[in-house]
Amino acid sequence: MRERGFEVAKGFEDKDIHIPVRKTKYSAGYDIEAAEDTVIPPFEPGVKPVLIKTGLKAYCKSDEYYMLVNRSSNPGKKGLVLANSIGIVDADYYGNPDNDGHFMFAYYNFFKEEVTIHKGDIIGQVIFSKYLIVDDDKAEGERTGGFGSTDRK
Repeated sequence: MRERGFEVAKGFEDKDIHIPVRKTKYSAGYDIEAAEDTVIPPFEPGVKPVLIKTGLKAYCKSDEYYMLVNRSSNPGKKGLVLANSIGIVDADYYGNPDNDGHFMFAYYNFFKEEVTIHKGDIIGQVIFSKYLIVDDDKAEGERTGGFGSTDRK
């Protein structure tokens, strides 16, 4: 029985996407590569973060989620900071109708010059985890789309 893992997202099947691996046996995170070259301009107020495509989707148990976290070297070496600090991706994001569950990293660049991320560069990590709910939880809603869809009316 499948519990958690990675797959290539629809539309990226022929793009030479690598399934993430941990580099050491005690690593918490799976290293994620960029699916394509991406240029991240210097930060300007009011400008949206740049989404770096991974070409991946991930599945996990219904009481789990996965976090998209920055590489520890990105802020100091490349000026890159995740727009949402940590991305939380729910189990029901997998296979959604908007984008098949393709997860991406949203970065701001705080250096004065643009930063180019090349296909295959490690851009962040995924860490899987369980979550807990309160005794009187009554959530019954179901995801109807992709990124940001849980607050759609």
